[in-house]
Amino acid sequence: MAETPGGARLGPAEPRNREWMTGPHLFAGLALELSGTLSIALGAAGIANDTIFSPARYVYRFDLTAWGWIHVVVGIGLIAAGLGLLVGKSWGRGAGLALGAVSLISQFMFIPYYPLWSISVMTLDLLAIWALSRFSVP
Repeated sequence: MAETPGGARLGPAEPRNREWMTGPHLFAGLALELSGTLSIALGAAGIANDTIFSPARYVYRFDLTAWGWIHVVVGIGLIAAGLGLLVGKSWGRGAGLALGAVSLISQFMFIPYYPLWSISVMTLDLLAIWALSRFSVP
């Protein structure tokens, strides 16, 4: 407990925007955090060993090291947006929607390389986007 200069005791500080840390916003923030962590793990695997994924021949074919860096950058953005959302920053919702959409598109384009992983992360992205767009800010 803190004290004021006059000696009065103050209770523990309450979060400013407690409503942000409940319900769909909590879920969306955690989904973005998990999606970002999984994207970084996928990117690190692609950067470290670009022969880990089976080569695919399709329109969106990039070097796997390039895919790795794309996933790392998107993953860092997702984690930042999730943290912003969880602590109640005003930019958290917009960043979460935008980066969730970017992650969804990049995972969709990565499906031929690693389908089960991509579809799992796409599901997290879709659920986060749905929660952020469906429920209004308290």
